[in-house]
Amino acid sequence: MKIIKIDGTNPDQDKIKIARMAMKDGSIIIYPTDTVYGIGANVFDEKAILKIFSIKKRPLNKPLSICISRIEDIKHVAKMDVKAETIIRNLLPGPFTIILKKNANISSLLTAGSDKIGIRIPDNRVCMDLSREFPITSTSANLSGYDIPESSEGVIKQLGSSIDIMMDAGICKHGIPSTVIDMTVYPPKVLREGAGNICLESMV
Repeated sequence: MKIIKIDGTNPDQDKIKIARMAMKDGSIIIYPTDTVYGIGANVFDEKAILKIFSIKKRPLNKPLSICISRIEDIKHVAKMDVKAETIIRNLLPGPFTIILKKNANISSLLTAGSDKIGIRIPDNRVCMDLSREFPITSTSANLSGYDIPESSEGVIKQLGSSIDIMMDAGICKHGIPSTVIDMTVYPPKVLREGAGNICLESMV
């Protein structure tokens, strides 16, 4: 594994390019988010997606979320109506995972056969820059069923031998997973409470 130290607030773009090019070639990386470290791969590379399931020892019937760079990029991966967009613009970037109906270009491997996809835009420059050219996977950097490490050292201890590149930015801001909100129903429904605090009733 190659370890790349990176500033989470002002990342070196040469280092970002190294990681992004590696994912283009099918590599698996670990990267910081605003919640916990994530495992990243090109979402359009099914071989890489399968490798993530293998690395995490995660059953294929449990979906993976994706990370994108901007709200405007959502239309490339999912369906978003005006009501959903209004709410989403109040939440992202931030510690939330938004569930929407996926577009046809998103592999069913990611969604465990479902027509829904989880989408993140973390409030973290590394994430935004890594996913600027193509969406990347966004799943916590831990073995399935194990505690999620708070530090890069903990991630390396759990997953080190299986990962190609570790983007080490120290401790992530929140240290717990994102809040998950299903936007395919109205009013939206919180499926998992996490780092993001929200009062949905005030937004609908």
